[in-house]
Amino acid sequence: MSVHATARLRAEPDGRGATALPLLESAGPLALRRTRSPLPERARVTVVGAMSAPLNGDRLAIEAEVTDGARLTVDAAAATVALPAPRTDGEPSTYDIHLTVGERATLHWLPEQLVSAHGSDLHQATRIELASTASLLLREEQILGRHGEPTGALTTRLTVHRAGRPLLDQQLSYGPGAPGGWDGPAVLGGHRAVGQLLLADPSFEDAPHPARLLGPTAALTPLAGPAVLVTAVAADARLLRAVLDEALHELLDGLKAGADSDRVR
Repeated sequence: MSVHATARLRAEPDGRGATALPLLESAGPLALRRTRSPLPERARVTVVGAMSAPLNGDRLAIEAEVTDGARLTVDAAAATVALPAPRTDGEPSTYDIHLTVGERATLHWLPEQLVSAHGSDLHQATRIELASTASLLLREEQILGRHGEPTGALTTRLTVHRAGRPLLDQQLSYGPGAPGGWDGPAVLGGHRAVGQLLLADPSFEDAPHPARLLGPTAALTPLAGPAVLVTAVAADARLLRAVLDEALHELLDGLKAGADSDRVR
């Protein structure tokens, strides 16, 4: 029997310089837990898997709203593993994520890896609405198959709008049924882990980043807006995270240096 569940959360300023969580609603396998944040002004929510999911045929969703001026980090306690199910009439599972970030608000969306197990079929869609002065850090990592097994079928789509205008709309497909060449040299080149970082910040309007390579398997691409996209492939999850972490530290150091320079002026 398939599972249909939608978890919801909302973050808003508490009027004392911190961020409150007036809505924190778990559902099905998606358990939302408030966890300790290293920054007092930023709330933190950790997604905990309450059961094995998604299985083929499941319909899962998370809706998160960060209201004007709020600051929120969402992470996960463990990787998400897409699994086959014994009887689903060939239906794929779906995992829909809808994020809304208000004016002068900040969201860090940092889940753990998504593992596509052999025999699974998952369609994941992430939709993000950013206000004109919102900031976003998003990390996505897909691991194609568990150790020693072929990958399942996986389609992911990331759609981002800023101030009502398109910032990014990207769809990727891997595994059985994906367009020919998905694992060839023009796409993955034999790698089994693929990921990306999206960093949107109003300060990029004054200091845009040039496109460049970040080592042999990663690239930074500026978007048509105050945002950059880092895309990387690697042989496994550990190496992929190392590449993305290095890129993230470089980008965040650049933001900090820009903010310090503005204060001096």
